[in-house]
Amino acid sequence: MSQQHASATATLAAFAANLTTADIPATVLRKTEDLFVDWFGSAIGGHNARPVDSLTRFALSMGPDEGPSEVLITRGGSSPYLAAMANASASHVAEQDDVHNGSVFHPATVVFPPALAVAQAIGASGAQLITAAVAGYEVGIRVGEFLGRSHYKVFHTTGTAGTLAAAAAVGHLLGLNPSQMRHAFGSAGTQSAGLWEFLRTAADSKQLHTAHAAGAGLMSAYLAKDGFTGAAQILEGPQGMAAGMSSDADVRKLTDRLGSRWATAETSFKYHASCRHTHPAADALLQVMQDNQLQAQDLARVVTHVHQGAIDVLGPVTNPSTVHQSKFSMGTVLGLAARFGHAGLIEFDKHFSDTLTTALRDKVEMQLDAEVDAAYPQRWIGKVTVHTIDGRVLQGRVDEPKGDPGNTLSRDEITAKALRLAAHSGGASADDMQASIADLWQVMQWPCVGRLLLAAS
Repeated sequence: MSQQHASATATLAAFAANLTTADIPATVLRKTEDLFVDWFGSAIGGHNARPVDSLTRFALSMGPDEGPSEVLITRGGSSPYLAAMANASASHVAEQDDVHNGSVFHPATVVFPPALAVAQAIGASGAQLITAAVAGYEVGIRVGEFLGRSHYKVFHTTGTAGTLAAAAAVGHLLGLNPSQMRHAFGSAGTQSAGLWEFLRTAADSKQLHTAHAAGAGLMSAYLAKDGFTGAAQILEGPQGMAAGMSSDADVRKLTDRLGSRWATAETSFKYHASCRHTHPAADALLQVMQDNQLQAQDLARVVTHVHQGAIDVLGPVTNPSTVHQSKFSMGTVLGLAARFGHAGLIEFDKHFSDTLTTALRDKVEMQLDAEVDAAYPQRWIGKVTVHTIDGRVLQGRVDEPKGDPGNTLSRDEITAKALRLAAHSGGASADDMQASIADLWQVMQWPCVGRLLLAAS
């Protein structure tokens, strides 16, 4: 192994430790503000979700029922560790948190919860919080890219790479030096976990994946601060993460243009309230329906031309039994999109299993497409072939689904999305959300990170 490859973990750790606000382009800082507000909406959107309530009850039963770090769905406080777990669980359940295409990784849900919890506990400024979040995004995204497509076939990358992303963000806030950050990565990587098997039986594990990643990364950073050591080459070592979790790992991706290519800015927002693998096809179907003035009842058959990753994740979900599982059913998502023009929170809750949706679901099939698969994961192309009842065969194509950097959400759209999430979950009133979001846009000016929501009365 070359010296360059041997030092990849150390190089990435040094970047996370030494990053300063001045190093980050203004456009990346503004994008991170957008991602922060978008994450806040998803976290409030987890209010009253049964798996989130279960994990939050567990967390609060294990620790203080009051503390410096905010638990958003209860408006109470606890220790940083337990608050991070609760908020990470909450922000991943509505399936509207952000995603980075090339790494197939959801950064916000494992970066902002531990970073916010620690920033509140130590009195960090808003600029320090945002800078730490960029460190977490850059590390997590690169680890996801490094682990490759073979990893994602079995492992939920947000749970695995997420431990290092959380460690990077928290370690930065704690002022870890490069050696300590490398130890934090070692401890985080040895705890990386998260398997896709839960989808087959509609289990609650996805919320556990993010809670565990946030907590494990936070713990790893605090341990490193106290002198606890971790594997020096947890990523690329002969018995490290790549050796055990990947057959196509590319160590060059860990440090590719580090400090000049800002992967944070490549992150996409989610428009539909479903697995991101369904979004390109849903947007392509909606394009065909709009261009040809079709209604749902006009559809006889829809073929989605997809990458292998979509088949791996969505293929096992053929007859979803819960709202959350239905968000991983290509047919259900396209059925709802065809009926309502989008696959939103209310549509899933009220209509995922009704007769009209299931009839449309059964008309949808996935086929592996060479062009789409070759472009993935850097680009998520949407291609569909639509067969109509009257015998027409129509083609649709979307090169950048809604929410991608080239087709992004405006700040008004991000705000509206957060308000919808809060209204749907009942996690906060419209007035409280409007006040919080107005404040969140000013995060870089905060002298000290306080509560994001008013405390419970």
